Amino acid sequence: MHELSMADAIVKTVLDAAEKNQAEEILEVTIEVGKLTMLNPEQLKFLLDVLTEDTLLESADIIIEEIPVEIKCNSCSYTGSTNLDDSDHYLLIVKCPECGERDLEVISGRECNVKNIKIEKSE
Repeated sequence: MHELSMADAIVKTVLDAAEKNQAEEILEVTIEVGKLTMLNPEQLKFLLDVLTEDTLLESADIIIEEIPVEIKCNSCSYTGSTNLDDSDHYLLIVKCPECGERDLEVISGRECNVKNIKIEKSE
């Protein structure tokens, strides 16, 4: 369950940024999670809710945006989204929807980022 370690890292990152900006409250956090991270957004959200108890993040809205997989095929030059064969969730297979080849570059879908933090602070 790598959702726990990722949730812990996200909480620490957000609280560190809030502290550096003298936040009195964290209102909202937006997190980008790529499909290829194999993070379950529901599990991640649950763990974030647990880990934020008694912190500045406790009452914040946590928004998780799932980032689709986009590829560039080295065989046919297709660039765009692709479907995943997730019949085995431990080994997601990415292939070109145009030619079926697997010789490709992943453009997006591997990220896990804190995209945005909205805070409230005294003036």
